[in-house]
Amino acid sequence: MGGYTYRTKQGDMWDYIAWTVYGDESYVPVLYRANPQYLDIYLFEDGIDIFCPEITAKNEEDDNVPEWRDSGDMEEDFSDSPEEEEDPDGY
Repeated sequence: MGGYTYRTKQGDMWDYIAWTVYGDESYVPVLYRANPQYLDIYLFEDGIDIFCPEITAKNEEDDNVPEWRDSGDMEEDFSDSPEEEEDPDGY
């Protein structure tokens, strides 16, 4: 797995590191998975090495869609749902 190391500066936070490295703070989960030893840190000290994995199409697909919007496991077919009945009053 390719990638590189980002050395933190005093006051860096996960979203800032993701934005600096990937240009988008939505990649924070990628950094979390690559650096589980630092999950309890909110505000970084100077000089901590954070591994930043190379982003692949799979990473992007997995990490940029919030879990509540991810319908990849839904296979429900709505084609058999009953059609709406027309309101006789025209509403």
